[in-house]
Amino acid sequence: MTMEHQGSKSTLVAATLALVAVFAFQGAANAQVAFSSSAGADDLTYTADVAPIIQQNCQVCHRPGGIGPMDLVTYDDARRYARRIREQVANRLMPPYYYDNDIGIQDLQHDWRLSDEDIATVVAWVDQGSVEGDPADMPVAVLADTEDWSLAAALGQPDIIAPSTPIDVPAAGNDMWHRPIVPTGITEERCIKALQVKPAGNAKGVVHHANSTFQLETDDGGFESSGDRATEYAMGKLGELIPDGVCRVIPANAYVAWDIHLYPGGLGAAAPNDVLEDNVVELGIWLHPADYEYEYKQDLALYGIREGELVMKPHGTAMTQGFRTFDHPVRIDSFQPHGHLRMRSASLEILYPETGRVEIVSMVSNWSATWHQSHIYGENSAPLVPAGAVLIMKQWYDNTENNPNVVDADQWVDGGSRTADEMSHAWIAVTHLDEEGYQELLEQREANEERRITDD
Repeated sequence: MTMEHQGSKSTLVAATLALVAVFAFQGAANAQVAFSSSAGADDLTYTADVAPIIQQNCQVCHRPGGIGPMDLVTYDDARRYARRIREQVANRLMPPYYYDNDIGIQDLQHDWRLSDEDIATVVAWVDQGSVEGDPADMPVAVLADTEDWSLAAALGQPDIIAPSTPIDVPAAGNDMWHRPIVPTGITEERCIKALQVKPAGNAKGVVHHANSTFQLETDDGGFESSGDRATEYAMGKLGELIPDGVCRVIPANAYVAWDIHLYPGGLGAAAPNDVLEDNVVELGIWLHPADYEYEYKQDLALYGIREGELVMKPHGTAMTQGFRTFDHPVRIDSFQPHGHLRMRSASLEILYPETGRVEIVSMVSNWSATWHQSHIYGENSAPLVPAGAVLIMKQWYDNTENNPNVVDADQWVDGGSRTADEMSHAWIAVTHLDEEGYQELLEQREANEERRITDD
């Protein structure tokens, strides 16, 4: 099976101010759902009602050493920014998980979106005057080490850590690429349970993306690809979880080949805007036991979306779409659209040729360049795709004054790898099935649905 990779061209425009504008756009965006104060709500307090929501959903970033632009650790912090919190929460801009609430699959793992109930609670608390309440009701905040692995709380420390070689990043300049090859120390083929890429320290603000593939050493001391991809990282991404019962392979004696895109000065609210010495990006890999049993393999691949040239004229817009079909059944485990400053929306659909039916799987109408998310489908909702069905990937772009991310709408914009250019692809994790396995999963889904209906 051949994966489709598309090339890219380039054009130069200023980008630093544009990344700052991303945050301005998010603050002014219209929400999918507008929340207002609930007149019938009981008197709400920070300590009893709002602090648990803030602690569980906001303090991971909004805390000393975090990437958030302000701290939200104490009541005084929350009161100071109460109106801003209301705006961001009511408009579903924070927590930053941009995925439509009324289109496509809603059963997602590691879904950061607040429930309607939590949103209504925060809105009503602010509208009621942001009352503190009894300090005795305040839950104890547990602030994890900002330099620790996000997946460590659930999985422990990684079995393998493969750091890049250090590189200095200047305070200003053009995009940079760093491509070291480093050993993993693994001596036997294993199956991967989870992966996370973690830029160290202030590197969070200068790493645009960091892709990693596995390489093997050749007899002449060089390297060649094993054909296995480790993972992909872009700003804001948590990591990847591989479903139970399948295997994403790390080969014996594997090296990690890094492809790290760096932006001098940094991007977004965490930008250091200073020389960053010894920048390091780490790859953490959690492994299944050596005797782990599986039936099918999973891979992560870049699916190019270039039907129609990705060229935007001044004050223009663009739309791209790509198609992919398989000669065997597959399960779609995760979906992550990718673009730069002018991308506004993305979708994933499935066309079933026998009936002509088109199913919208996922829709992101308010996409953000500063928060890339791998949308991991739930065990019972990950799309099962029969052989011959067609994945349809669409993305929309805006190079006009209506897009605050655009610094100069008089510029032509082309496809390319730099932050100032545009990209059009999706990262999709796919489990490759056979017909027997596909039918078995369908029957399991049907049995689970019947059980759910009976229980209700």
